[in-house]
Amino acid sequence: MNKSHKFDESLQELAGFSKVISHPARLAILKYLAESNMSISGEISGFIPLSRTTVSQHLSELRRAGLIDSEINGLKVSYRLNRKTMKKFSKSFKKFFSFLKDSSTEQ
Repeated sequence: MNKSHKFDESLQELAGFSKVISHPARLAILKYLAESNMSISGEISGFIPLSRTTVSQHLSELRRAGLIDSEINGLKVSYRLNRKTMKKFSKSFKKFFSFLKDSSTEQ
């Protein structure tokens, strides 16, 4: 039985986010989108050394987590980073790791 619901909401959120970005392919996709600003899924598949289907599954996970946005143009799907979500989690991680760093220096 998963007991994660017993933890602070901010810790649950960080853990969920961490789980989504825990795969190197997803990190590579995020990096690629940061460098290209917007990309079509086929372009991403050419950059990531995985099958198009696997890349599509990773894109779906990133989209579900709100890390990327997608836009359908006919048969093509374009992806871009969701800057608002990136900023939110960046602040959350910074706050969390600052707390850890500050508490460890007090000992």
